[in-house]
Amino acid sequence: MEQTFDIELVNQNEYLVRWAAEGQSGESLVHTNPEFLAEVGLEGFDEQRVVEETAAFMAEHQPVIDFPQTVDLEEIAAAYADFTEQLKARLQAG
Repeated sequence: MEQTFDIELVNQNEYLVRWAAEGQSGESLVHTNPEFLAEVGLEGFDEQRVVEETAAFMAEHQPVIDFPQTVDLEEIAAAYADFTEQLKARLQAG
């Protein structure tokens, strides 16, 4: 199912991601860490796009209703070995 997300900057390096699916809605707070982004070669990309592509990546791997309330990019990278490669490819393509 194609998923769209409403993403809003709520604090420096923190984005609120709202979604609706299967008659339910929810939100997750996504933390971006500039040091982590630099470490994996993603510095220089717009953080909001990083969050958008992260949400899309997560939606491909689990139902959005199962998204955690708080998301750290490092945790996604630890859970999915190809996350940073996929994220970089998505950001470069867009």
